[in-house]
Amino acid sequence: MKAVIIPRFGGPEVLEVAELPKPQPGSGQVLVRVAAATVNPTDLSLRSGVRRPDLPPPYIPGMELAGVVDALGPEVTGVRPGDRVMAIVVPTRREGGAQAEFVVTPKDALARVPESMTLEEAATLPMNGLTVRRAFDLLALPAGATLAVTGAAGAVGGYAIQLGKKLGLRVLADAAPADEALVRQLGADLVVPRGDGVGDAIRRVAPEGVDAVIDAAVQGALVLPAIRDGGQVAAVRAFHGEPERGIRIHQVMVTEYAHNGAALQELARMAGFGGLTLRVAATFPPEQAGEAHRKLAAGGVRGRLLIVF
Repeated sequence: MKAVIIPRFGGPEVLEVAELPKPQPGSGQVLVRVAAATVNPTDLSLRSGVRRPDLPPPYIPGMELAGVVDALGPEVTGVRPGDRVMAIVVPTRREGGAQAEFVVTPKDALARVPESMTLEEAATLPMNGLTVRRAFDLLALPAGATLAVTGAAGAVGGYAIQLGKKLGLRVLADAAPADEALVRQLGADLVVPRGDGVGDAIRRVAPEGVDAVIDAAVQGALVLPAIRDGGQVAAVRAFHGEPERGIRIHQVMVTEYAHNGAALQELARMAGFGGLTLRVAATFPPEQAGEAHRKLAAGGVRGRLLIVF
């Protein structure tokens, strides 16, 4: 089978396409013929060596996929060959990540793809969708609470706005001028300018302070002025800065939901009915994975970049 591999740490030029043996599913596993797999910041960290697995290279990047069930391992029920599915994948595992023609995944990581969406669209949902679902489960905000979202025009931010509104929250969000219309369309009640002053900007429109922030832009301590005493932050990466005024910091680890197929299935249901907006920015063949990495690293991508097989 064809797979994108990282044979050694370095820039985008180190990425290669290799022919590897087709994997076989073990007990409780499903073999998926992959149609599309996303490229995300974790892949860039893995390729550059910022993130170093315990296993030696080569590594197969990719944290989410959509495709068709090819084969079932022993003791697998509830799916059958030919079913359209999506899944989150942990690329640092021995079997590697999602950017391969065939990927073995645990049955409990899978969700069915609704007929209303393409497999390319479906591939954009698992990792970012489950990140947001985990963030809301940690925050446990009641209906009527006020949430601020940074990085609102991005994939995590967009899902946070939409899911927050479905949970009955008042949602404030940041945006560059070019993204303001998009962020409002996603459902934000108020929009403030993005940037280093975002915490103060949010506090100006919410003088009492927001109850929580989902910090998809990784602003860290810069968001703290926006939050009321005793409020919360859901940080999608390591939080930089010291908490203050009793504010609680939740580290959101999507790998904690890597086997939460039920949560993924509910997100898929919502997306299938149009409740979550799935955005494909561009697609690349495996041979152009390096170009996808360069495009993502350059910033400004609205939607997801896909490797298609």
